[in-house]
Amino acid sequence: MKIFLKTEDEIELMRQANQLVGKTLGELARHIKPGVTTLQLDKIADEFIRDHGAVPTFKGFPNPYGGPFPASICTSVNDVVVHGVPNERTVLKEGDIISVDCGTLLNGFNGDSCYTFCVGEVSEDVKQLLKTTKEALYLGIEQAVAGKHLGDISSAVQDHCEAQKYGVVRELTGHGIGREMHEDPQVPNYGRRGNGVMLKASMCLAIEPMITMGDRSIWLDQDRWSVRTRDGKPAAHFEHTIAVRRGKAEILSSFEEVEQIEGKLY
Repeated sequence: MKIFLKTEDEIELMRQANQLVGKTLGELARHIKPGVTTLQLDKIADEFIRDHGAVPTFKGFPNPYGGPFPASICTSVNDVVVHGVPNERTVLKEGDIISVDCGTLLNGFNGDSCYTFCVGEVSEDVKQLLKTTKEALYLGIEQAVAGKHLGDISSAVQDHCEAQKYGVVRELTGHGIGREMHEDPQVPNYGRRGNGVMLKASMCLAIEPMITMGDRSIWLDQDRWSVRTRDGKPAAHFEHTIAVRRGKAEILSSFEEVEQIEGKLY
């Protein structure tokens, strides 16, 4: 395992990449509505990212199970936990949820963030899933402080979600981030306090709870990308990129643009 600590100049470049991700998600929030296809959303994101001088990191990302990722964002609808592939067949409808995971490469550094959107009005139980997952993200971030351990982040996420009887996906994790999209260490959403790598100031991490309404079991779709819940129940996914600091983590990405448009629904 090789963990890269970032300089303050590098963290500033990462902030710029992550703020662009937040702006991209905000732009997409204007278009997420019934009748829109996930391929339309991908085209909007691709154009927006490139118009701002960056490259969509996910486009062409390698897959150990098949070919490179064909799109610029991941669009995971309802029971798709992560890595949903945008296409013209998936048309959003009232009551759906869609997790949009977005990555940018700007000035040599990566940004990475995900937000789960409501399509029109969703059921109260789905809204509660989203609320709990988002709360878990921030509880994990509270633990991303120099001197603590990765397990402190992981257990904060797990404890909060399992207390609400939700499933915590084990096979997929958060990660270190910097010049590469995926760096060491992995950041699981389950674990024990005090375990794992000790956190040091200037580590940069992507923390991303992936939580299911039912059983935590998942399966890989035939497209070799989309990861679905085995029981077909919905899943939520929220992600921020952060810098570990002494005293309080610094969030480099942003949900501000999204929440200005759709309001703080959860």
